[in-house]
Amino acid sequence: MLPTYIRILLLPALILLLPPCAHAEGQAENNADPREALQREFEAASQDMNASRQYGPVDIPFLDQAILHLPKGYAFVPNPAASRFMGVMGNRVDESFLGLILPEGDAVDWVASLSFEKSGYIKDDDAKSWNVDDLFNRIKESTGETNKTRASRGVPELDILGWAEPPDYVAADHRLVWALTVSNRGAPPNEPQSVNYNTYALGREGFFSLNLVTASNELEQRKPIAKSLLASLDFNQGKRYEDFNAETDHAAEFGLAALVGGALVAKKFGLVALASVLIAKFGKIIAIAAVAMFGIFGKRKGGKKGGSMDA
Repeated sequence: MLPTYIRILLLPALILLLPPCAHAEGQAENNADPREALQREFEAASQDMNASRQYGPVDIPFLDQAILHLPKGYAFVPNPAASRFMGVMGNRVDESFLGLILPEGDAVDWVASLSFEKSGYIKDDDAKSWNVDDLFNRIKESTGETNKTRASRGVPELDILGWAEPPDYVAADHRLVWALTVSNRGAPPNEPQSVNYNTYALGREGFFSLNLVTASNELEQRKPIAKSLLASLDFNQGKRYEDFNAETDHAAEFGLAALVGGALVAKKFGLVALASVLIAKFGKIIAIAAVAMFGIFGKRKGGKKGGSMDA
């Protein structure tokens, strides 16, 4: 069995093993090996990731909204390197995507995506009466478009299996947490499942989302990490949830439930590709990808810690 830190981020190896028909027609017409092209793309994105990492402890400002007090032992990868890597891994990102957080060192068995959605002030009244079964059904329906994108890239489609943690909203600090168990469609029953552990912090003008992906059998030990990182995010004065002014500020057209089962969730599900657990022997190509992973996520060799960067 491959080590966890390799398996958790090894989706490109699957892409590389796909036959030419799974890729762009232009590549086949040029008699180019699509596996080699994707390998080059992956290696270039990996180098960008490696060069742009910032290491904690460091304060990282995001727009005019908040500061992340990144603790020691963690690294942050900002855009454009993070967006490029997500694209190579088959994930969709948009202008709300800010970057990736991962552990420093060799044991990279999780990664977290950080985004800010300037949606306006989100009323949280519906959290008092929402039905988690209805929310789950809406999420399953929302994965259709994401699966179409994954299929077009030759990446396995996803099946949403159930709650790993039902939606839990703490009104006192305006934080929301929920998690789903996900698997690749057609995966063997004994294959470890992926979990998208979603945390949200509501503010005056929108919300931050920090979505951590890992294997289901490691979720319990990863939950404190996600919650700790979320707690390390402080809204700026005047941007906090309680700073909302109903007379002057824009209110979102949706409620809190949309962050669990609405249209906003659909575009976030591409992230789970980062946690697609591949337990198989892929020979030489898997070794190449593993070496690239060591290059990105291995131990830091010298150099100074990255400074703050406005994402």
